[in-house]
Amino acid sequence: MHPHGHTQPMIIAQGLAKQYGTTLAVKGVDLHVNPGEIVGFLGPNGAGKTTTIKMLIGLLRPTAGLASIGGFDIQRQPLQAKALLGYVPDQPYLPEKLSAREYIDFMAGLYQLDRRSARQRGEEFLHLFGLTERGDELLGGYSHGMRQKAALTGALLHQPRAFFLDEPTVGLDPRSARLIKDILRQQAERGTAILMSTHILEIAERMCDRVIIINKGTIIAAGSLEELRAGGDSSLEDIFLNLTGDSADVAIAEAL
Repeated sequence: MHPHGHTQPMIIAQGLAKQYGTTLAVKGVDLHVNPGEIVGFLGPNGAGKTTTIKMLIGLLRPTAGLASIGGFDIQRQPLQAKALLGYVPDQPYLPEKLSAREYIDFMAGLYQLDRRSARQRGEEFLHLFGLTERGDELLGGYSHGMRQKAALTGALLHQPRAFFLDEPTVGLDPRSARLIKDILRQQAERGTAILMSTHILEIAERMCDRVIIINKGTIIAAGSLEELRAGGDSSLEDIFLNLTGDSADVAIAEAL
């Protein structure tokens, strides 16, 4: 039994749907993530992962259904809900003209954090990510991996209770991917609920406590990978075959 077993889920979607014209991109998704849990949101590219995450965090208005963070409806109580969440998209937008340290200050201001403790926390992340020496360089000059780490730092600065990552290990070297895995585990141990999308089965296997599988806008299975494999559903089998990832991704998974 999970230590946080009796608490209310931190992240909840009920009947979330998104329609573009006549196309249903997401068709009534129900999911939950408990405090302290890392859940992999798994599915082929184009299955509806990003659309679902964007509805959960309030970036997209659902055509139908509800999403809540920490008991706050993301549409009706956006300020309370958004104060509790952190989000790192697959291509994080970072202000190119700010240094990493200026970005930390900027994020602290955005979340109305105490400047001094936010700076201290920011320095801890920079140190962890090996960016201490480069903290005064402009983000515009950062490599992909460094940008990912800066985005994580900014998104974790306010100690979110719900954390969303979209394809967090894409284009990272194995060492960075491993570091991100360790940091996510540490966050989860402090009771943060983490939902992480990926189209790579090995990464979900190595990083997540539980997986939710989406295909063509519908959740087709949820549970631990052992449970799902034991289920042996043929359509699930097809999806697993679909999710083999390419060699670079597999190398990262090996390192995790």
